[in-house]
Amino acid sequence: MTQPESISRRRLLETVGFSAGATLLARRPLFAKDDGIVPTMVNAAATAKINTQPIRRNISVVEGSGGNIAVLTGPDGKLLVDAGFAVSRPGISKALASINSDPIKHLINTHWHTDHTDGNTWLHSEGAAITAHENTRRRLSVATRVEGWSWTFPAAPGGALPAKVFATGLEIHQNDTRIQLKYYGPAHTDSDIWVNFTDADVIHVGDTWWNGVYPFIDYSTGGSIDGQIQAAEANLAAVTSKTIVIPGHGPVGGRSDVAEFRDMLVAIRENVAALKKQGRSLDETIAAKPTAAYDAKWGQFLITPAMFTGLVYAGV
Repeated sequence: MTQPESISRRRLLETVGFSAGATLLARRPLFAKDDGIVPTMVNAAATAKINTQPIRRNISVVEGSGGNIAVLTGPDGKLLVDAGFAVSRPGISKALASINSDPIKHLINTHWHTDHTDGNTWLHSEGAAITAHENTRRRLSVATRVEGWSWTFPAAPGGALPAKVFATGLEIHQNDTRIQLKYYGPAHTDSDIWVNFTDADVIHVGDTWWNGVYPFIDYSTGGSIDGQIQAAEANLAAVTSKTIVIPGHGPVGGRSDVAEFRDMLVAIRENVAALKKQGRSLDETIAAKPTAAYDAKWGQFLITPAMFTGLVYAGV
């Protein structure tokens, strides 16, 4: 399913994209230039400040280049969850070195989107074996269109492709830590997984949670509002009040934050569905402001209330 046709290409480019992690956290405006949202994201990542945040035990988060990157250290070498943009390699390398001198040995992709996988090639060249859901490999292996970004991504080079894939779940052991990988089913895309460091009670949920902003939903590659809600429900069922939850974008949080995100999605979906059932057009639905109760917190970034309404409208 493509994005609603009544949203112009320029408006789409101005509202649907999202920045590198640090820019998102700082809420600095980032608007797509005439060449589109993808080049704009890459350019932002090239100059973004890369920050490192210790989380728990031997796990840290590197923020600032695309999605949040989790880092597990230990005798088996560094294991990374997500890869950021390739243009951020100098900053990411410096951040990883600041944690410790362990070599990079493993990389897990939470899904296929470029802000989470563009760094795959250089990380593989540094020694990382890549693991992901089978749909991540499938999407990266061929030219893939994201209508919401008006961009077709070429097939990734061989070194960027996950060598180890799975269909529903996988358990691995690295650095004296049990790591459970689980496929959500179609959610934000059709390739989303969580990465659960069970011994540390830390879970990286990728773009099934955006902390503090309305999420982008990629209908072009299997995402939907209902899938996004189902993934949020799965996250809530998997965590406790003590679990540290790493989102794809935004600050690290916990169960109450994920619950607030889920509640927002459910409420807005109900509002939009009711208006659409009445026969309202997309423009009429946007004019009715079905997101109004949530805009002060969630609608202050690039995925505007109008754009998020359009994303929900496309799926109800």
